[in-house]
Parts: sequence; structure tokens; C-alpha cells
Amino acid sequence: MKFPYLRPLPQTHVTTAVFPGYDHRRQIPDGAMYETKNLTTERFPALASRAPRGLVRTLTTPEGLAAKDALLWIDGGTLWINGQETPLTGLASGEKQLVSMGAYLCVFPDKVYFNTEDWSDRGSMEAAYESSGSVSFAPCRADGSDYESLSVGDTEPEDTDVELWICTAGGTRTAMSYSAAAGGWVEAGAVFTRLSFTSQGQIPALFSEGDGVTIAGAAFAEANGEKILYAVGGCGETGREQADFAVVVGLLDEALVQTEGKVTIERRVPDLDYVCEAGNRLWGCFYGESGGTVLNEICCCALGDFKNWRQYRGLSTDSWAASVGSDGRWTGAVNYLGSPCFFKENRIHEVLVSATGAHRLQETVCRGVQQGCAKSLVVVNETLFYKARGEVCAWQGGFPQGVGAALGEARYDSAAGGACSGRYVLSMRGENGAWNLFVYDIDRGLWCREDALHVLQFAESGGELYALDADTGALLALHGRAGTPEQSVAWEAVGGEQSYVDPERKTLSRYNIRARLAPGAQATVYLEYDGSGVWVESGTLSRGGLGTTLLPVRPRRCDHLRMKLAGTGPAEILSVTRVLETGSDVP
Repeated sequence: MKFPYLRPLPQTHVTTAVFPGYDHRRQIPDGAMYETKNLTTERFPALASRAPRGLVRTLTTPEGLAAKDALLWIDGGTLWINGQETPLTGLASGEKQLVSMGAYLCVFPDKVYFNTEDWSDRGSMEAAYESSGSVSFAPCRADGSDYESLSVGDTEPEDTDVELWICTAGGTRTAMSYSAAAGGWVEAGAVFTRLSFTSQGQIPALFSEGDGVTIAGAAFAEANGEKILYAVGGCGETGREQADFAVVVGLLDEALVQTEGKVTIERRVPDLDYVCEAGNRLWGCFYGESGGTVLNEICCCALGDFKNWRQYRGLSTDSWAASVGSDGRWTGAVNYLGSPCFFKENRIHEVLVSATGAHRLQETVCRGVQQGCAKSLVVVNETLFYKARGEVCAWQGGFPQGVGAALGEARYDSAAGGACSGRYVLSMRGENGAWNLFVYDIDRGLWCREDALHVLQFAESGGELYALDADTGALLALHGRAGTPEQSVAWEAVGGEQSYVDPERKTLSRYNIRARLAPGAQATVYLEYDGSGVWVESGTLSRGGLGTTLLPVRPRRCDHLRMKLAGTGPAEILSVTRVLETGSDVP
């Protein structure tokens, strides 16, 4: 009896050798992964596990992280530099903004500073003094010295050698000085008053020449208000009466002594929502009520002087402030290519810095930084990245461009970002409250999700990106170049639905997976059929080195399927080939 020859079912080979990272959209390209864990695009086009991280140390109460020539952090109100405790202690609890300006580290909202080169140079940016005992007021020169000759009266002094004549004619007071060129008495420029205190050295210790201060309570009314200190001095010796002094602009006829009330001098740093450094100045923004006044402004300190934010002398080096008309709270600030930029959710305000001090604001109505995502502002290879509402944006001036389409429809908030080696690293909280650490490869435009790390702040130092874990206090070196490395990294990749355009049902006969595994590493393949939600273990890769492992699969016929690869240890998936046999159009 003869039997007919059976024709083998035609086979189709579908090979995937390019894995374009994480893509959480409903339809994703071949090779992309709908879910990833601890994977990286550093060895693209391969699908590879990330390098082990290094544990540098564990902080008790993590509150801030920054990098200068060294790595700095704040733990429980104390500043540490490269693992060494500094004398800067007693900071208020809560997260800090750490801003570098030259050798100094400025800490907000505490408004304190620390010189990282000279640890004895530290303290508060603000200063305040309240008098005890009498306060003397006397006319003087700008340096605080007495006039050699002073005349007060209605008529011109006959002696033209008089240094200053205070003319009281007409019931007004005018300071006059003799000009040989004019051949008579002309109005003098600014005249000054010296305030003398018994402060045992507190005045010269707290204040400096050029400080912009607020004086209140002085019996001489012209000394009160916003003032510039033109001179500060004194010996501070115990027992010396009226030894310490400060000089301000003011026209005083004669010396007087105040014996009642208190005279206060304050140098204030404004309340600031966000701060950045640009052009040897600190720039900040504030929205809300401060000192009884509702503010919506951007301001900066005097050039090279982070202590002075109200120094107005008519110079290009002065402090500067400008009110802003756009509505809403500030959401972030950053130095972008030398220009301080301030963000709201629907605005970018860029300060156009002028060498003459005539700074201007340029406003762009566009997607700004999402509320609570100020720490996502990071410059990577001359491009500014940040988390906007519903999108991750890249900005190079003009209008921002969205780069987060691969993150899908999920919504995130509370983002913090960092950068190293051309990659933007972003820690964000999802709608379900779970945290996610994403990495964006800006050269290739690819995303990967690493894990659920909740990062308080990032800092890059010496080619390593450090992250401060907000939940555990762990200070981590994300590329493993410092600290104690992880023992083993568990990784996972879940592909998208694999379906077919022709009506015939397919039978998956096997997978050919080409992989490179480190000794001791392994990977397991799981399949899910027709969206059942059940993952069926279908084979294990354990061969060390480079090679191809054939996984015989005996699946049921299906309309579509998904594959998941999960493993531990260093691994690279170089290609996945699906060998398919054509069936009929009957389920």
C-alpha cells in the first residue's frame, strides 16, 4: 500500500537583531520592549543588562547632593565632603538646594555658605545687629573720617577752605562745597553720616563695605530705610565706647546721640523658590507673599557677592530684580549656556544678561517645567532636558521638542534628573505611586527603564553619576566606578505583541536566540499566548560565552503572543529568530 508524500509546512524566519529599547505605546516596533528592568542601550543594537551599581555609603537622613572638585552631601543637617564631616552643622531639616559659586557652596533655603577651600570661611548670608546702649550720629566723609572743617548757616562762609557748608537758607538743607573752577560754592555730591555703636566688634564682623542693608529705629530719620554701607570699621575692644561704626548716605547738621530705642541693621537675602548660578552671580525667583508684599519676581545678587541682593549703587555690578507679569508659581531654574532661565508650567523666562547691568527678560509661551519637577532640569551635551506636564522635553532655545513619546500614555510627576556620558537619567513617580528610573540615550533617541529607584538628587563627578536614594539613604554610583558593587543584577525584558498581517494562523515551532552570557549568568524565556496574562516557561539560556542556543518550543496555535526574557548576571541578547509554520485560517 502506498501512502502519499506529505509536504512540509512552509516555514518563515523572522529575525530581530536590533533592540530599540523601551517603548510603552500600544503598538511598538519589532525588537522594542514594552517593559524593561535593569537594561541599557550602551551596547546597542544588542539587548544588554546594565552594569552593577556601587554602594558608596548609606546616609542616615539624606537631604542634598552636589559635586564640585569633590562629592558633597548633607546628612542630618551636616555637610560632608568626600566622606569627611565638615564644621557646617545644625542645618534645618528638609531637602536642600546646593548651588556652587566659585569655591563656595551656597545652601538654600537655609541661606548659609561654606568655602570648600577654606573651611573656616562659613556662615550665614544674612546678618542682623540690634544696638545695645547709645548710638551716635555724626557727619563724616565716605570713609568714616571727620571733616576738618564744617560750617552750617544761611550765608556763604567767608573762608573758602571750609570743607563742607550746609546751607540752611529757605528752611531747607543743602550740602555745598567750594569750587575754584566755578569761582563759588556749588552743590556737593553725596554726603555721609557715621553711626557709631558699642558692639564689641559685632558690626565689622557682620557687615562689610558695600553691603546693602535695611536700617530701622534711628533717631536720625535719613539713616533709616534701604542703605548702602560705604564704610564699616571699629576695633571691637572691650570697654571702648563708640568703637564700631557704619557709614551711610545722609545729611546731618551736627552730631547727636540716641539714648532711647533700638537701632537695627539687617542684610537680607530674599526668600527664593529656586536658585542657580550664572556669570558669577546667584539668580533666583520667588512667587508669593514675603514681608507683607506679594511678589512675582526674578532677582540676582551683586556680582561675585552672594550676600548682597539689595545693593543698588548705579553700577553694572549691582544687584538686580524684575517683576514678572505671567501668572502661576515658578517651577524651576537653571543656567543654560550661561543664561539664567526660569520656568513656569507654561512659560520660559530667559534673562538676557548685559555687561552694563541692563539685564532683560525674554518670555516664551510654551511647555515649561511641570510643578514638582524642578530637579529634572539637566543640560546634556548642550541640550536642556526637563519634565513637562505630559511629556519629556528637549530645549535648545526657541520652542521645546518632545522626546518622551516612547514612555506612552503613563503620567509621571516628582521628577529628578541627572546626566553622564551623553545620557539623561530621570527618576519619576507614576500614577500608581510607584517610582521609575529611566535612562534616555540622546545620541540614539532610545529609552530604557532600569528599576524603581527613587532618587532625591543626582550629581556627576569624575565621569561617574551619583544618585541619592530617598527611601534608603544609599549613595549609589550608577555606573559602578566607585563603592562596593552589587553582587548580581536581575534583569527583565517584555516584548510587545507579535501578530501577523495574513489571515492564516501561525504555529511557532521554535526560537533561535543568539546571546552572550557571562560565566554564571542565565536567562529564561517565557511566552504569553493570545493575551491570556499567563507566562509559560519555555526554555533557559545558560551557555557561557558567545553562541546560539536553540529552544524547542511546542506551543499551541495562537493569533498573537508575547515573549519575556528574564535573567541574572551580565548578558547580551544579540538576535532572536522566530521560526514560524503556516497553519489555516481556522482557529
